[in-house]
Amino acid sequence: MNNKPLYERLRPQTLADIAGQDHLTGERGALTHIIRTQKPVSLLLYGPPGSGKTTMARLYAQAFKLPFYSFSGVHQTVAELKKLLQDAEKHPLFRQQVLFFVDEIHRLNRAQQDIFLPYLEEGSLILVGATTNNPSFVLNQALLSRLRVLSVNPLTEEALESILKRVETVNGPLPVTEAARKQLCLLSQGDGRHLMNLLETLQQLPQKSYDIADLPEILQRRLPSYDQTGEGHYNLISALHKSVRGSDPNAALYWLSRMLHGGEDPLFIARRVIRMASEDIGLADPQALPLALSAYQTYQILGSPEGELAIAEVVVYLALAPKSNSIYTAYNQFRELAEKTGHLAPPKTILNAPTNLMKEMGYGNGYIYDHDTPEGCSGQEYFPDAMDHARLYHPVERGFERELKKRLEYFEKFRTT
Repeated sequence: MNNKPLYERLRPQTLADIAGQDHLTGERGALTHIIRTQKPVSLLLYGPPGSGKTTMARLYAQAFKLPFYSFSGVHQTVAELKKLLQDAEKHPLFRQQVLFFVDEIHRLNRAQQDIFLPYLEEGSLILVGATTNNPSFVLNQALLSRLRVLSVNPLTEEALESILKRVETVNGPLPVTEAARKQLCLLSQGDGRHLMNLLETLQQLPQKSYDIADLPEILQRRLPSYDQTGEGHYNLISALHKSVRGSDPNAALYWLSRMLHGGEDPLFIARRVIRMASEDIGLADPQALPLALSAYQTYQILGSPEGELAIAEVVVYLALAPKSNSIYTAYNQFRELAEKTGHLAPPKTILNAPTNLMKEMGYGNGYIYDHDTPEGCSGQEYFPDAMDHARLYHPVERGFERELKKRLEYFEKFRTT
């Protein structure tokens, strides 16, 4: 028993003992409600590591007195999965349901996930899956539609403190100062299992009162939870983009730092920053796009970590730049218009006539060379004859577009007179 990790020895024995998941395991929690109905359903527990997913699955099986089979999507093969299912079929209660728990279910490929479908369809199996990845990206829709998804939250500081107190009830007071105690919670980053591993390391050291300054030397910081190809990848770049759009340079630098610290490819971020410059700043600041391109090139030349500073600089510049999506909006609207009117030819007035036949057909007739007019604008029509003059670009009263709006109004007056 003593060889087991601390988190295994102190695993909660009731739903009420699970820290930080009252929305699932509390008196009015979703998991508690399902158990009260006495009708087990297949579940998908979606949340970060060390938040209690495995414990919930075990207690869920106990609540319904179901035989419990466990499978890891990381370490075990499909052949082992099929054998476990065959063994479950031999259980005398199989036709009355057994519970099959698959940890890291997102590690199974689509064909492997389909193995469960016949069992779920006939109702002989209750499947509980656990994943740290967004189910929409990693599970077959056929399987996902048969599971009730429950979101498991990362543990708050209050929940982590409750874990510390539970450890103390068994092992006595922790050999740390109050400041170090709070630092332990910060180091665990919402992962209860990692917190217990930290405590186990402390217990193996000579007994003394450890302060916050002692912790970095003796404890390993938890690696950042960041999936470069999954939901974290998309969530954090979305947070960065929206912080820039919302003119908050501090938040933008925070999300940029989170992504770089998590191991994101800086050139991916730099490409997205170029997109921000063209989509959200546009011509309100014509320098935004060249600066974003420059940051991309700077990183290519310098690499990490020096090149990351250039990306940080342009992120702040874009966040504080005047914003306009007028070009982005107008371009999309004109694309739709072009799809509807792609059969219409340009007016013959503005077409060249390199042959006599084309001249006889009226190509170029009546064209006014704009430079020959006193104002430098003839005001002639450039849209197809069968179309009204489309006015979809509307500059905003911010930044350089304020000047562009004046220019547009100047030239538009020639088209209405």
